[in-house]
Amino acid sequence: MLLTALSAGTAWAQAEAPLAPEAAADNAAAQPGAIIVTGSRIARADLTSAAPITVVTAQDFALRGAVNVETVLNSLPQVVSGTTAFSNNPGDGAVTLSLRNLGASRTLVLLNGRRWMFYDTGQIVDLNTIPAFLIESVETTTGGASAVYGSDAVAGVVNFKLRKSVNGFEVGGQYGLTGRGDGRRYEIHGAVGGAFAEGRGHVTLFGEYYRRASVFQGDRDFSRTTFTDAFDDQGRGYFAPGGSRTIPQGRFFTPDGAGTNFAGLGAIFDKPGDPSRPFNKATDSYNYAPVNFLMLPQERWLIGGYADYQLNDGATVYGEFSYVNNQVAAALAPTPVTGAFVFDVAKANTVLAAADQLAVETIAARQLANGGVSAGQVKLNIGRRIVETGLRKSLDERNAYRLLAGIRGDLTDRLHYDAYYSFARTRNANMQEGNISHKAFQAALLDGSMNIFGPGTISKDSLEKISILAQNQTMSQLQVATATVSGELFGLGLGAAPIGFAAGVERRSVSSRFIPDTALSSGDVLGFNAGKPTEGGYDVTEGFTELNIPVVADQPLLKLVELHGAARYSTYSVKGIGAVWTYAGDFKWSPVENFTVRGQFQRAIRAPNVENLYGGVGDDNPSLTDPCATAAALAPGKLRDVCIATGVPAASLGQPTVQPNVQIPATTGGNPNLSAETSTSYTIGGIFSPRAVPGFHVTADYYAIEVKDAIADFGGGAGNVFAQCYLVIQDAGSPYCRAIHRNPRTGSLDGSLGPDGTVYVLDTRKANIGSFVVRGVDVQADYGRALNFSLTGAGQSKISATFAGSWTTKLEAYFGPGTTRLNCAGKFGALCKAALPTGQPQSTFKSTMRISYSDGPVLLSTAWRHLSQVRDDDPANTYVVERVGAVDYFDLALMYKLREGTNITLGVNNLLDRTPPIMGDNQEQSNTYPSVYDALGRDFFVALNFRF
Repeated sequence: MLLTALSAGTAWAQAEAPLAPEAAADNAAAQPGAIIVTGSRIARADLTSAAPITVVTAQDFALRGAVNVETVLNSLPQVVSGTTAFSNNPGDGAVTLSLRNLGASRTLVLLNGRRWMFYDTGQIVDLNTIPAFLIESVETTTGGASAVYGSDAVAGVVNFKLRKSVNGFEVGGQYGLTGRGDGRRYEIHGAVGGAFAEGRGHVTLFGEYYRRASVFQGDRDFSRTTFTDAFDDQGRGYFAPGGSRTIPQGRFFTPDGAGTNFAGLGAIFDKPGDPSRPFNKATDSYNYAPVNFLMLPQERWLIGGYADYQLNDGATVYGEFSYVNNQVAAALAPTPVTGAFVFDVAKANTVLAAADQLAVETIAARQLANGGVSAGQVKLNIGRRIVETGLRKSLDERNAYRLLAGIRGDLTDRLHYDAYYSFARTRNANMQEGNISHKAFQAALLDGSMNIFGPGTISKDSLEKISILAQNQTMSQLQVATATVSGELFGLGLGAAPIGFAAGVERRSVSSRFIPDTALSSGDVLGFNAGKPTEGGYDVTEGFTELNIPVVADQPLLKLVELHGAARYSTYSVKGIGAVWTYAGDFKWSPVENFTVRGQFQRAIRAPNVENLYGGVGDDNPSLTDPCATAAALAPGKLRDVCIATGVPAASLGQPTVQPNVQIPATTGGNPNLSAETSTSYTIGGIFSPRAVPGFHVTADYYAIEVKDAIADFGGGAGNVFAQCYLVIQDAGSPYCRAIHRNPRTGSLDGSLGPDGTVYVLDTRKANIGSFVVRGVDVQADYGRALNFSLTGAGQSKISATFAGSWTTKLEAYFGPGTTRLNCAGKFGALCKAALPTGQPQSTFKSTMRISYSDGPVLLSTAWRHLSQVRDDDPANTYVVERVGAVDYFDLALMYKLREGTNITLGVNNLLDRTPPIMGDNQEQSNTYPSVYDALGRDFFVALNFRF
């Protein structure tokens, strides 16, 4: 057994790292000498896997002071962070996990080998629902695993293994604080368990409370000011204070931009009644940064339990339950109100200086003459920050519970069965305050009861009239019923172990519903984005089988040859998916005891989720030029032919009736006709344990993942649909042209409804249009040895080291003809942010290393986290920051056993207080990418745990 006592960091299953002693004992009780590795349902005698598996131990979490699991997992080389505790905008209070930067929806999350509950219409797991203090280990495997686990395991699988049982009583807690005295966090947890019925049963109950204080962007120098790119006369770049042009004083200009001092960039009012003056971008822009959260506050209650009872020698019933209440808030700067509003001329002018009154009257007269407004009214474009309401606040309160019941046992001494049913439901309530009602705001301007000309001019009565609360709800449900038979068949001779197999059936039912606030979905709320109602679900029935075939063992140059294969047949109730096969095959060959060659191939799928299928259909109105409305469409040729073939009358070609408006109506949202995404992945590598260096193990694996038919907005957007249909492909039968539905009378896209139910719009709803390719090399190593001295008098000390690194050589995103194949490996910026599911920078090389020294009751450990440099992805634009250099973080922890069952752990993360790299115009938020680079600075924690 490798590193059972030595490991103070990551261990790797392919190097035969063991489970923790309790886990090994529990598994041995079920099947003596056998364990189950993530990526398979077959129990085996060792942990050597043909698939690269990274195992994070419970000790890793303790040494990082990790109450939330993403703290450790986001450091893994295979992982790129999704949403985190630093995702204020965008963010929804959830913490997600993304393998290989392919997105949370393509990473399957399991708990004890079973699907975990999701929280939204995207069917994504919120890691806040997993009890970190009960984690025994986390196993991560790369590549498609749909043949073993079903849909979603495209990028890989993350399996959280909880401790099987608790004997006695445990209680613990942790307190954390940044080096600047903020970001306080504290957690307390407890668990109690024991046997009953003369040892035939066991029950464990647990609970946890966690609270995290917020940190504002104004609390850090690097994020206190909104930075924008600027260049001097010599072209040298620097950061200039930036911000929003929507300001507390109000910014006003005419819709047509003609005449008067309200034209151009607009006029602002420093004080009520004072004359207006021109807006100055450099000095008047509103710095919204300080009042935005850098780290979100969180409060979580978690309770649960599990039990089992042996009915007889062949049957044991078991059950699990868990409940989580998680609350995460977000805070944004006060609501910006923008757009054109109508004022009553006389009432609006009661607070204006004489020159401004005259300007408004002049504008009103011109608009009346042009038929734009009614007599006595004027339309002005405004940009007014409603600071009087305070911050825009959003609170996501998530209640989630899961119940599971099953039965397992032995059919014979070589055959075993396991069947269970689980039910999970999540309800998320999103409360928003600090919003402004568009209708009420407009009404207050017309009746003259509200003064917006100047800062702090809106009265309390007016605020009550224009303010509006909004509430959205999301409800999700997952049901899983699975029955499996596994065991051993027969051996092939030549010293090989018997063939192992597993076979079973599974039935899953998925449903989700998003109910937006009526005012929000109608567009009346200013301050938060609107959402459309979404409701739907589907069922899938599956049959699966798996074989592990030891071919030969302990022969010359054939120490071990082993083959493994799996297949799954899935039938979906969604017509676009139907029936699909997934399959996998792999091998291991050890010519000698200390060297193994391995490889695997897998075909996986991701079924479209509820959001993809049934996401609320909404309208978009991009400003585009219809090629059939141009003079070029009049000339004989392919453009003219395709225009006519797609529904434009010949007499209308090149006429304004084809495009009466600058904006083209387009439809966005879900598509119930989607098919499944497919992926192929393979790895090839080896494991080496040199005899000359006892205790040293190294693995290296090349991996490649290709995802096809990836779901995205059709065509990459309305403009590209037009271009591909009429200017590039020029075939009316192409999918791009078929997405254009014209009014047969005029040839226009006018948004009207035809007699056959066709809506005359450009359809850009979700489609299987994209692809991703990821390639790279993973290297992992560990070393441990006993030392012949002890500083504490314990007799002997030990040292251990672990290393994990990953080179990403390719991370390509592509969304169909007419779009660019974008390689985001080693890149960051606007293009990759839009193309990648996470939008986060992808370092070419990422690594973690931990070195630990243990001596009696003392364990001292240090960790090194490394991210290689990244470069801006946009060659068409020059930014102040075109390159972010390599970043390194160092952590230090001390664990001390006070007595048997009582440990205290002290630690500091980001020991050298490294500030995150700062960017201007090509940042994500907080002038950086705060989910990738450490945003808090030096951070301390202390934890105390008791077992009785």
